Amino acid sequence: MATQVATTTAYADLGLIIAGEWVEAGDRKTSPVINPATEETIGQLPHATTADLDRALAAAERGFKQWRAVFPDQRGKILKKAAELMRARQEEIARIATIESGKRIGETRIETMMSANIFEWYAEEGRRAYGRVLPQRAPGTRLAVIKEPVGPVAAFAPWNFPLGNPARKIGAALGAGCSCILKPAEETPASALAVARCLMEAGLPKDVLSIVFGTPAEISTHLLASPIIRKISFTGSIPVGKHLMKLAAEGMKRTTMELGGHAPVLVFDDVNVEQVLDASVGAKYRNAGQVCVSPTRFYVHEKIYNEFVEGFVARAKALPVGDGLDEKNQMGPLVHARRLAAIEGLIQDARQCGAHVKAGGTRLRSPGYFYAPTVLADVPNKARIMNEEPFGPVAVINSFSDFDSVIEQANRLPYGLAAFAFTGSAHRAKLLGEVLEAGMVGVNTFAISVPESPFGGVKESGHGSEEGIEGLDACLVTKFVSEA
Repeated sequence: MATQVATTTAYADLGLIIAGEWVEAGDRKTSPVINPATEETIGQLPHATTADLDRALAAAERGFKQWRAVFPDQRGKILKKAAELMRARQEEIARIATIESGKRIGETRIETMMSANIFEWYAEEGRRAYGRVLPQRAPGTRLAVIKEPVGPVAAFAPWNFPLGNPARKIGAALGAGCSCILKPAEETPASALAVARCLMEAGLPKDVLSIVFGTPAEISTHLLASPIIRKISFTGSIPVGKHLMKLAAEGMKRTTMELGGHAPVLVFDDVNVEQVLDASVGAKYRNAGQVCVSPTRFYVHEKIYNEFVEGFVARAKALPVGDGLDEKNQMGPLVHARRLAAIEGLIQDARQCGAHVKAGGTRLRSPGYFYAPTVLADVPNKARIMNEEPFGPVAVINSFSDFDSVIEQANRLPYGLAAFAFTGSAHRAKLLGEVLEAGMVGVNTFAISVPESPFGGVKESGHGSEEGIEGLDACLVTKFVSEA
């Protein structure tokens, strides 16, 4: 059963940030922000007008000229100061993120620290945007390759990591010397605003960063039509990503696209089943499964299949579900009612296709968008959930008998963001890293993201990477200078 505690107190003020200035709602259109654990309206979010967006674009153009001229070590000091402020405000920021996203407070505390670490990483890596000098071809000449910031960045961040996603996108842009206009998710606005406030208080020049909200299609169309924007960073669905790429193509703008996945998990018969189960259940139901790298399609060797299913079911049924501010809960609600309807549709279709519902499969009857941790077994490939990213608290478990067949199933879909495998064989572990088609592969671990590692996918899961040296490079252009 879901439990809840009062969460509507001490939320946050909502507004826009344009050219370093806080913008109130005034007579602007607004939309409600809902606490997904209680279904209460906790705030009214103002939407940017066309004039607001034009002001943000003009500020980004000015800010880019100013920020690119700041030496990297000085830019880094501001990013490091912002990181310090985030760490000092960990509890306050984590609480805001939990209230508006629903994820449990332990997760948002970690996410706050992760975001601070991202800023600190880019603070340092921005000092290492190295070029190179090429060998001469004639006396008295110099051939140099130089890295320069690409220009103002338009970034679009989803709600599932309301702190981490903005930090990734802003951190890369600022570390490279670019200005940025960020449109966070309307479901989780205060989290992104809290991140922006830390940067502003750390001394970021006012024109370098703007935060806007509104109807996604209207904002993206307006920003991407402007010649001021030179780079787009988007995290979200494949259809929207493809649409934004078409808009970006009109201006030959650089794109980084992280478009979700449907991660397979291969479990071989030479593992410690209990250890793998403990790790799998924790990873699967993190943020109620609303994670783009969430383990989703479990393929378990037939020798341990029944044991694995029974252990997964027992753990899923015992998982405490409720308001994320209650420390005892291990899973919170889905972010909005639309996710509930989507999960219900997938479960119903799976039943009709012959899948066995071993745990969950129902809403939890309390205020809030709670859905029971669910386990499906023996799910045929024709079921929608085997082909569509569920983005919810549903684990799908099927059996396999041989290596080649399970690799074929793992690589069957057009997704290629993350893949996981568990085995006791060192040789097989190396082979799995080679044959699994994903931008990130976890072998005997679900931990596949740190600030210094690239985060991104292949196939229809997108292109380009955030974090790591690749994330910085995505905001840089290469110039060749030949001096005679």
